[in-house]
Amino acid sequence: MTRPLNQPTASATTYPRLRYVDNLRTALTALVVIHHAALGYSNIPGWFYVEPPTDSSATLLDVLILLNQAFFMGAFFLISALFVPGSYDRKGAGRFLTERLLRLGVPLLLWLLVLHPLATVGDYIEARDAAIRQGTELSYWQYYVHSFSPGPMWFVEVLLVFSALYVLRRRLAGEGRHAPGTARTAGRAPGAVAIIGFTVGLAMVTYLWRIVVPMDFQVFGMPTPAYLPQYAALFTVGLLASRRGWPAGLSRTAGRVGFATATVAAVAIVLVLVSDGDAILGHGTLPSLLMASCEQALAVGLTLGLLVLFRERLDHQGRRRRFLSAHAYTVYLIHPLVLVALGHALSGGQAPAVAKFVLLAVLAVPLCWMAAFPLRALPGARKVL
Repeated sequence: MTRPLNQPTASATTYPRLRYVDNLRTALTALVVIHHAALGYSNIPGWFYVEPPTDSSATLLDVLILLNQAFFMGAFFLISALFVPGSYDRKGAGRFLTERLLRLGVPLLLWLLVLHPLATVGDYIEARDAAIRQGTELSYWQYYVHSFSPGPMWFVEVLLVFSALYVLRRRLAGEGRHAPGTARTAGRAPGAVAIIGFTVGLAMVTYLWRIVVPMDFQVFGMPTPAYLPQYAALFTVGLLASRRGWPAGLSRTAGRVGFATATVAAVAIVLVLVSDGDAILGHGTLPSLLMASCEQALAVGLTLGLLVLFRERLDHQGRRRRFLSAHAYTVYLIHPLVLVALGHALSGGQAPAVAKFVLLAVLAVPLCWMAAFPLRALPGARKVL
């Protein structure tokens, strides 16, 4: 499942920019916006603006959300990990951690102290008025503590933890900067047996994990702790892939097989969902085992397919793609505010859930990038965004 190594080998201290990975990250960021737009009109709770569905089309949104959830944040962790070894090698442990805290910690604080209150102000007003009608008072501080949530920035929290663990491992191993084999050269990618074995192993670990942490369980504001084995595993794969040049070594056949596997897995997820309902959530049930297996097959297959597709077809950036890539992180940070504002603006219209979702998504994606531009243009903003 490898392709001929027909490109020059980089030196041991060279880290060429992976433009196709930047473009893939941009696409996944847009998918995050679309995913959260769907949440607002679905039967799945957990977003800042929600309209209770009044028609059956919301079920289609439920399926879309579950299929997205099966792979897209795992893919985010993998592509984030691709840049970690090179960054550590260039900067060393101290500077690497300092910049991680700056790039991840400052936006997280901005979310918690400024953006989260703005995203939830409408909910607070409703909760305050309800408390007044019951003859009690509800201060914003009380509401904030009760509704505390990192929102989509849970990803930043977990990524910061993973980065710190990576530094710890490098330090314990006695590896300094510029460890051997640091360049992103094209290497022999894992074969079919290794990929299948990894997928089966991840499915079993996920199944066992969900006996204790089912899919409807939340902790520390993290909405999807049931997927933590996938996040950790794909982050680790990203670290190894960066060292060993796996993305460049993946064959086109691997990409096509990945897409085919993901398609079959997606169909299977829908069938399991329709037939078994809540039994898929965990607790050691057979449907939970089937769901965990199908999800990991979809995640691995689709991630492989997307890496190959973007490497072969989207490994270049003009002015437009550079703009989209540069502002993707800012979009990830601010998109809840855009979706909440648009949701309220569209609340007066009557339409099926799917129709309102499509309208919201079509408006929100470009508006998020438009809103990100002036924010990132502020003095000092580019150091953290």
